[in-house]
Amino acid sequence: MSSFARFVAPAFTACAILLWTPHADAEKLTLMTGGVTKIIYLPVTLASRLGYFRDEGLDVEILSEPAGVDTATELIAGAVQGAVGFYDHTIDLQNRGLEVESVVVLGQAAGLVELASTRVATPMRTMADARGRRLGVTGFGASTYFLSRYLAQQAGLAANTYTVVPMGPDNGFVDAMTNGSIDAGMVEEPAASRLLAANAAHVLVDMRSIEGTRTALGGPYAGACLYAQRKWVAAHPDETRRLVRAVARALAFISTHSASDIMAVLPKNFVGENEALYRQALAATIPAFSRDGRMPDGAPQTVLGVLAAVDSSIEPRHVDLARTYTNRFADEANVVPGH
Repeated sequence: MSSFARFVAPAFTACAILLWTPHADAEKLTLMTGGVTKIIYLPVTLASRLGYFRDEGLDVEILSEPAGVDTATELIAGAVQGAVGFYDHTIDLQNRGLEVESVVVLGQAAGLVELASTRVATPMRTMADARGRRLGVTGFGASTYFLSRYLAQQAGLAANTYTVVPMGPDNGFVDAMTNGSIDAGMVEEPAASRLLAANAAHVLVDMRSIEGTRTALGGPYAGACLYAQRKWVAAHPDETRRLVRAVARALAFISTHSASDIMAVLPKNFVGENEALYRQALAATIPAFSRDGRMPDGAPQTVLGVLAAVDSSIEPRHVDLARTYTNRFADEANVVPGH
C-alpha cells in the first residue's frame, strides 16, 4: 500500500464511534454503512457521537462494509436492522422482488465525483474519453457502478466500449488512481479531496453538490439515506421513529454548526492528518445534506430514470416508487411540540 493510501485508509471499527457505555435497558439495533468514514454518511455517526441514539433509548452499533451493495445484502439477510446507503438500492431491490424503504434521507445530492487519474499516459478530459479505458467503481451493483455507466451512456458510449473495475474500499481506489491502474473512477469525500490535493486526479463530473447532481443527472436527487426492510418497519414503528428522530437531530446539528464544530465531535481517524483539507471537504458538503430528512420532490423519479437507463431489467411502469420511501417518520420528527 502506498504512503498516500495509508494516509487515507480508515479504521472501520464500530467501537470507535461510541463515546459511552449504553444503559443496560437500551434497545440494541445494528446499522451498517457502505463505508463509515465517508462524509455522505456522517449524520448517522454524529447521531451516535452526540448521544442522540442514547437519548432515544437505543443502543446502536454501527458496522461498515466497503460498498453499499454489500450493506444491502446484509440487510436482506437479516443481519442488520438498518442500512445506510444510497436510495437507488431500494428501487433495485424492489425490482428483484425485495421490499425495502428509505425512512430518512441524508443527502440531496449524489455526493460523488468522477475523477480522472493524472498518472496515466493520456489523462481523460471528459467522459467521452472513456472508450477503451478502465473505470473504477466501488463494486458491481453499487451506486457508483450504475452512475458511472449512466455518465458514460450520456457521453454516447455503449457499455462494451469501456471496462468497469470494482475497487472495494477507499484505499484500493486511491492506490489504483495514484499508480495509474485505472483511468478514472467515482469516489466520495474525503478521498476525493485528498486525491485532488495530491494532484493524482482531476474532476470529470462533479456530483458533490445539489446543483452539480441536477446538472449531471437531470433532476432532483436523493443520495445517502437510512433504509430498512418494509416488514421490519411495519413491525417496529416505534424503533423506526426513534432512529429517525435521532438522525433528524444530527441533520439539524449539521445545518447549524460549522465544519470545525462538527470535526470536534469526530474520531481522529475520520479526519486524518490533514485537518484543513478535511475541513474544506466537509464545509463544501454541508449544503448538500438534507435539513429535514424528507425525500426531495421528484427525486425518486430521477433515480428511477438513471437506473432504468442502464439496467434493461428495470421497467419504470412496474416500479412502485411509493413503496421505496416514506416521509412519515421524518415529518413526525420535524413537528415542533405545541404546534
